[in-house]
Amino acid sequence: MYFSTIIDQMTLEDKVALCSGADFFTTKAFEKYGIPSIRMADGPHGLRKQLAAADQLGINRSVPSTSFPTASLSACSWDRDLLFELGAAIGEEALQEDVSIVLGPGANIKRSPLCGRNFEYFSEDPFLAGEMAASWIKGLQSQGVGAALKHFAANNQENERMASDSILDERTLREIYLPAFEKAIQSARPAAVMCAYNKLNGVYCSDHHYLLREILREEWGFNGILVTDWGALNDRLKALDAGLDLEMPGSKGYFDDMVIAAIRRGELDEARLDECVQRLLDLVFTAAIRRKNGYRYNAADHHALAKKIAANSAVLLKNEGRILPIPKGKKIALVGALAKEPRYQGAGSSHIQPTQMSNALDGFNTLGLDYIYYPGYPLKGPGDEKLLAEAVAAARQSDIVVVFAGLPDEYESEGFDRDSLAMPDSHNRLIAGLADANPNTVVVLSGGAPVEMPWLSRVKAVLNMYLAGQAGGLAVAELLAGVVNPSGKLAESYPLCYADVPSAGLYETGGKQAQYREGIYVGYRYYDKADKPVLFPFGHGLSYTRFEYSDLEISPTELHSPYALSVSAHIQNTGDVEGAEVIQIYVEALESITFRPQKELKEFTKVLLRAGEAKTARFTLDARSFAIYDAARGGWSVPGGTYRILIGSSSQDIRLQGEVFIQGAEFKMESGQVSEWYTHPKGKPTQADFESLLGWKIEPPQLWKKGEYTLDCSFNDMQSSFIIQQVVKGIERSVGKGLGGVDYNNPTFKMIMSSSTHTPLKNLSLVSPDSMPRNVTTGLVHLANGEFLQGIREISRKAGSKVDQ
Repeated sequence: MYFSTIIDQMTLEDKVALCSGADFFTTKAFEKYGIPSIRMADGPHGLRKQLAAADQLGINRSVPSTSFPTASLSACSWDRDLLFELGAAIGEEALQEDVSIVLGPGANIKRSPLCGRNFEYFSEDPFLAGEMAASWIKGLQSQGVGAALKHFAANNQENERMASDSILDERTLREIYLPAFEKAIQSARPAAVMCAYNKLNGVYCSDHHYLLREILREEWGFNGILVTDWGALNDRLKALDAGLDLEMPGSKGYFDDMVIAAIRRGELDEARLDECVQRLLDLVFTAAIRRKNGYRYNAADHHALAKKIAANSAVLLKNEGRILPIPKGKKIALVGALAKEPRYQGAGSSHIQPTQMSNALDGFNTLGLDYIYYPGYPLKGPGDEKLLAEAVAAARQSDIVVVFAGLPDEYESEGFDRDSLAMPDSHNRLIAGLADANPNTVVVLSGGAPVEMPWLSRVKAVLNMYLAGQAGGLAVAELLAGVVNPSGKLAESYPLCYADVPSAGLYETGGKQAQYREGIYVGYRYYDKADKPVLFPFGHGLSYTRFEYSDLEISPTELHSPYALSVSAHIQNTGDVEGAEVIQIYVEALESITFRPQKELKEFTKVLLRAGEAKTARFTLDARSFAIYDAARGGWSVPGGTYRILIGSSSQDIRLQGEVFIQGAEFKMESGQVSEWYTHPKGKPTQADFESLLGWKIEPPQLWKKGEYTLDCSFNDMQSSFIIQQVVKGIERSVGKGLGGVDYNNPTFKMIMSSSTHTPLKNLSLVSPDSMPRNVTTGLVHLANGEFLQGIREISRKAGSKVDQ
């Protein structure tokens, strides 16, 4: 749509005002121009619409909506159609609640298993993440509701997320951290893209002309709106020039006078502003047309869909002696507080109020299983010896033990990262004790990310449910009983221990400078290349049946531009029950003039087969299946040589392979001398190794000290100041009042405090202009610098003044 008439009528002031939110989740309406307002809401795995006291951290109550499995689980379905159904269902719920834009999905790569927000993200692999995100978006937007793909880009940690600088080379950016966004944007055309909080190579994502305008808009052809993450705006003039349309939430016009003055002085072309207004008008008028007043979704149907997604995504990691499914008539000891009070979603902006809840006891009761429940451990705090002894004694009297364990709420959340891959000691001790008492012990894991499993060799089976949503209890019972055959495959690698992760030792200490030293070697790309054994490989997942692969066909065997390769394989269910198998295609370059991963996922499909049934799976690989990013040339190139096509059931379970010779394009090697570590990645790369890849020296991050503090500092940066220490204590008391006291073991309290104390003060003023106006933050900076009169004067003056021109 074109709105030149409306834009011509609008005053400069009104055009500027339109480009920031009216409040926390709505855009501004201008009745005199006929411009309506639209509402946004969080919703990667369920709609979070808050009616009052809105916030970006999921603290305040929202309207009931279906809590679907989180992306960490749904990605393990490897099922595009199922992700479409998930997106469509969330779209239906958005229609009922008059929400025009759902803030999701998250397509960020799982660089480290410690990231506290990994439960919201799909995979360590960009191809899988892109396919899942695209399917989710297509489903959502099939209902006339827009998606806001997030967080763009290289946003892979919660620690110092508002100020961290992601430092990475161009090839790694293009091959690992951008392709999932590229796929989702070009395939599904989301209505919006949300920029991330962090910097990318020294420039905030909200201001990043190269990232937002040159790549996203010009190279990829994105013509939807670009919106900030909540409070992420850094420099409004640079952001407008980069093509960022909408600041959220509204900062009460803080930047308006700055923009108006810059345009009148000729420092900013008004055409840039008009572009943003045009895109916003297109969004709000399109949304208005697609509203369905009085629409109602079927909550029971969505609960059933939540169960279906959980059941078809769960990953059977181990099944020794085919102990699962549990035979009928067996006496079961059902152990673990998480069985009765499940952890079904993550904390933060995605936290929702479910329409109903089903735990494992509900599932066991529905199927009529013979069980007795024992809590085994308290949900919070250290273990309880009495509960442990009671559960172990029961295990000795049972045919089989099913123990629910994993990561409690306080272990992972938006706003902070995990400290380790360890589960609570009370959970590990319980599992070990049960396994000693009864060798027929089955572990059901809950949690948003990988964990270490010191007890693995002592248990017979492990079923990974991740965060399974409100119907997870019904799904897990059906899986354990064999009503549903597990078919999920891991969307990320499970390392033996955290020390094996390529970014270990650096990720957790990176803080404001996140050096991506491992480059392209993320997840299985590193473990394969470094010959590093893992606990469970990427793509792994067992079934109650067996599948045989045969008859690989590759055509042609010599490939020229435009590089369209046909691949097919025969797959048969040779077991005695129906099951679904994920057929995975990896590509390996046998010859290369530059470093590459040993193999990379390039296609997949999920096939449902009755017992004895066979089907032929067919794929087409294109140029990007073989290409690498040539940073020197600024584009993708397909190096010539022989490539191996690998078809498998996981990244380490290859069943068929064949070769193709490619007449490739000329490829320029990286300029300068790149460290040998990237050809033979053993151990951890040094900063010198990394700088050889970057081609430039990394400056150490700024260390703030008294007298130099600015609004770019957080309270944490200024913690040596006695006054700031008292401010932080005041925040603790204030937050604690609504959460039962000051308690850093409470994930909500910990998340709020982390966000409050690690956010630059300039951003605090944007996201909380009422409670933390700019005059107060400015005054606090003066006080921390020892400038007491200036600080008191600033805090005392009337709030709401505009930016100095």
